[in-house]
Amino acid sequence: MFSLGLRKIILVALIAVIFIVANAWIVVNWLYDRGVIQWADGVCEKFLTGTAITVIAAMLFLSVTPRSSASRLVSRCGVCDTAILGKKNYCPDCGSKL
Repeated sequence: MFSLGLRKIILVALIAVIFIVANAWIVVNWLYDRGVIQWADGVCEKFLTGTAITVIAAMLFLSVTPRSSASRLVSRCGVCDTAILGKKNYCPDCGSKL
């Protein structure tokens, strides 16, 4: 179902997430000792409200351009509407050029 490369990426990401979650308390204490948390609290109190954060997040979400069809992992044939995995030049079912 998944290619070997995709399984490797998923495994590395899973190991990174487990490592971060397991050491979350250490990371939080390190950030607190460095003063990052106090600085972020001060910035939030002075400049950012919940509404401003929501508007900024919505603008960032809407301003992202869609990925081009050449960089997508799954594409569809324009003739027979078959799902095509990877970057292929021709449809395996009907033979039309993508």
